[in-house]
This record gives sequence, structure tokens and C-alpha cells, in this order.
Amino acid sequence: MIGWRASPLISALAACTAVALALAVIAGRWQLILFAAPFLGILVGAARKPAEARAWASDIPDPLRCLESETVTFTASVESSDSAVVYRLRPVHIDGLQITVDEATAPNQVTMHVSAPRWGRYTIAVEVHTVSTSGLWVGAPIPLSVAELRVYPSADPQDVALPPAELPDRIGTHLTRHHGSGVEYADIREYVPGDSLRTVNWRVSARRGRLHVTDRLTDRAADLVVLIDAYPQPLGPATTATERSARGAAQLVQSVLQRGDRAGVVVLGSAPRWLSPDIGRHQFYRVLDAVLDAEEWHSQSTSALAPRAAMPPNSIVVAFSTLLNADFGLALTDLRRRGHPVLVVDVLDRLPFRVEPDPIVARWWRLERSRMYRNIAVTGVDVIAWSQDAGLNHAMHLIPQRQRIGRRR
Repeated sequence: MIGWRASPLISALAACTAVALALAVIAGRWQLILFAAPFLGILVGAARKPAEARAWASDIPDPLRCLESETVTFTASVESSDSAVVYRLRPVHIDGLQITVDEATAPNQVTMHVSAPRWGRYTIAVEVHTVSTSGLWVGAPIPLSVAELRVYPSADPQDVALPPAELPDRIGTHLTRHHGSGVEYADIREYVPGDSLRTVNWRVSARRGRLHVTDRLTDRAADLVVLIDAYPQPLGPATTATERSARGAAQLVQSVLQRGDRAGVVVLGSAPRWLSPDIGRHQFYRVLDAVLDAEEWHSQSTSALAPRAAMPPNSIVVAFSTLLNADFGLALTDLRRRGHPVLVVDVLDRLPFRVEPDPIVARWWRLERSRMYRNIAVTGVDVIAWSQDAGLNHAMHLIPQRQRIGRRR
């Protein structure tokens, strides 16, 4: 609702009327009273405030999407009820957004160019200035949301390797040690009933006098679930490190989807949410929307553990975490107990203290960190450190090359 107050026009009319009446009394000029009479009529008529009015955004666009540092242009329009007229719109300052405004073509419209240097969800609002139809009352400026902007983290185009694992029986691009339909040579064996005639190696069969077939290695697809630690972090380097979790997740999901694999996400924290693995370019933006806690693509959860519905059998789990929260560590252990290969990317590459600690404290912290790595490795969960100076694709080359056999279901 719009709150009304007297406009500068009423103040000017009241001042003119007061001066005219004062001069009429002092100088004895009755003509000045006639001069002030219309002003008095206007003031008497303006004593009654206009009817209640409201303003609303018209033609609200769908959520605007862009990558970091990209610019989005859109036009916001505001309408009002009959007793009010919009005469000016001003964008509301929002931390993290850079907004420039074009010259207005209409009083109730404004064209804005918006960009953001950091990923996140932003609500763009304008300050609405209104005046009554009589022009004697002005409305108090009200903020009005006109659009939602989703800024996605920029993903490094470098390809990222996945941890070794037992892949599901689905055609893909990952070469395995399983025999079946494929391209890579595996072995030659005798023909058994049921083998396809296409696999018969006629040269070997002619030389040995019995039918032989060529076995080949199968190419299978992978299911990846990115696990993100969204628990509250202590102020300082740990809070800054969590930003890298979203960037790493975006790069990993983009790399997996480009290879034709399926990717999903589970975000554990104050508002747990998840998205089942799927393929395609649209899945990339669904995953990013789930990270930003936007749109209806993802499902909500109340458990501190990863939902079973989000974890297909033998899916690979790559977690991004500072490893400072015990509940997140419990979720990692639970996933490994279910039979999933789990890899943790430690995004905290420095001491978590806001000020430089004593050297003894710093050494103690590093020793405790190393001991925690060993304890996690005992449960079957691998941990790699992701330095800020190195790319995720380089850090993933440090994955221990041992086969993780998932539990068959």
C-alpha cells in the first residue's frame, strides 16, 4: 500500500494564501482576499486524502540467468491503481550487483543493465515514486521487486577425471575390463552357443579348425553425485573456501555431462536438498539451480545423510568440503557403508584462523589435519587437497588408483 503525504504544491499554495491574507488585513485590500479565494478552495478540497492505492510490477520476466561478470538487460514496468500515478522509478542498490540505467522512455518503465562479479541469487528491486491524480499528494517511495537474477559460477573448461569404480551396465565412454560389446580388443576364445556371428574371428577359426570369437572390452557410462558441504563455517578462510565448492561442482558436473554420463547433486547443511542424476545440458543448469536453492527441480530433505533416492547403485560420490563439520563426515561414512566409492576434495587449503596463529598452533593444526586424513582413509573414503593455486583437474590426478568395488544390488 502507498502512504500519502502532502506534496510540495500544497505547501506552496498554503504559503501564498497566508501571505495574501496577511497583506489583505494589514493593507486593507479586499482584492487580495479574492485573489486568495481559489487557493483556499484548493486547500479545503485537498484536506481529504486520496483513496488507498497500490503499485505492482507488470510483465515480471522469468528468472534471469547469466554467468559471472556477464551483463543482463531487461526492462521493468510498474503499474498503479486509479488514484495514483507512477512518475519515477529508481533501481535499489544491492550489494554485489552493478546496475546501470538507460534514459527512461516512460515514467513507469526503466531499462537496466545488470551484472554480478560473484555467483548467487539476487532480487532486483526498484524504488517507486507516485503522485495522486490531483497532484496534491505524493506517495512515500516503496521498494518493489521486479526480477530475480541467478548468477552461475564460471566453470573451468578443463576435463576432470573420475575416481576408479565399478560402473553400471550402461553404454558409455569409459573403457572397462568387462568383456562385451565394444571396440577395444580383449581376448580370443572358442565359440560357445549364443555368441553373435559378428564376433567370429574367421582367420583364427580357419587356422585352428574350430570357431573362435574375438572378445572386446565394453565402454560404460558413469553416475556421478556431487556432495556439497553447506553447513555454517567459521568466519575467515573457511567461509571463503566454501565458494570454491560451487565452482568445483560446476566444473565437475560440466565435464561429466559432456562425456555423456549422468550427474546429480546433494547439498547437506541447514537446508538439505538433492537432485537425481540425469543427462543433458539442461541438467547442468538444474544442478546449479539446486546449488543456489532455486526453482522446483530439486527435492528437499530433513536428514543429515544423503537420501537413498538421490544415489543410484554404484554411483560415484565426489564431495567438496572443508572437513570441519562432524555431521558431514558422518554422511561420508554412511555413503561408503552403502557401497559407493567416495572421494572428498578438501577445499580448505590454509589455516582456518582469521589471524596468523602461533607457529606451534599452526603445526599442531597441520598434524591434526594429517591424522584426520588417515582416519578417513581407514573407512575407505579417499581425500585429496585442492590448492587454490592449482586447477581441479590437476588435483584429481592425485586420486589413489585402486579399484573400488561397489555393492551389487
